[in-house]
Amino acid sequence: MSLTATSAVGHDERATLKLLALSGGLGGDVKLSCADLAERLDASNQTASRRLQRLESSGLIERDTVSDGQWIAITDEGERELRTAYEEYRRIFETAPQVDLDGTVTSGMGEGRHYISLPGYQRQFEDRLGYDPFPGTLNVELRDEAVPRRRAMEAVEPIPIDGWEDDDRTYGPAVCHPATIETADGETAAVHTIAPERTHHDDDQLEVIAPEKLRDALDLTDGDHVTIHVGAH
Repeated sequence: MSLTATSAVGHDERATLKLLALSGGLGGDVKLSCADLAERLDASNQTASRRLQRLESSGLIERDTVSDGQWIAITDEGERELRTAYEEYRRIFETAPQVDLDGTVTSGMGEGRHYISLPGYQRQFEDRLGYDPFPGTLNVELRDEAVPRRRAMEAVEPIPIDGWEDDDRTYGPAVCHPATIETADGETAAVHTIAPERTHHDDDQLEVIAPEKLRDALDLTDGDHVTIHVGAH
């Protein structure tokens, strides 16, 4: 896109360009009057005319005025402008979302080691996560401002861990999300968050699993600041 086109048109002109494309302007000349365009834009005739003038002077369209209207075609430069807008929207809706959650390392109650090692869960971890987790979870206490953002994890594609039962009891399902943990020094490791369906943790508690013992691999102790990038792996 040329600097001229970028600086000469704004959101209103780009909306008009999109309307012209939807009317067939990318496939060749489309015939429109200012009155027709104004009605479709819900604007005055003067406004519609002014937008067309700006698009034309920016090289995004070509016009040929006739007695009962004008023939309009979108130029190659105009098509590039539209494709740029398309790529921006595509990144919004097609790129996997990422949720960044800040918190501090804290000691858990030791239950993670037991549950992570249970065979009904372990088989699923190996099959669905691609590794046998270290027997235990890293507990992260989220900062106050991160707690509301935790809800955004629902937009990240989950990895379900099914519930199962043995001769003694029934074990509930859990949900994992791919993530990256980052220390204050910039060290990172690929991890998964895990949230049992039935848990005593509040929303400010996040549990993380990984193939290795994260406290050793990242030299973490209680109180250390970490950021969990959920959706990044």
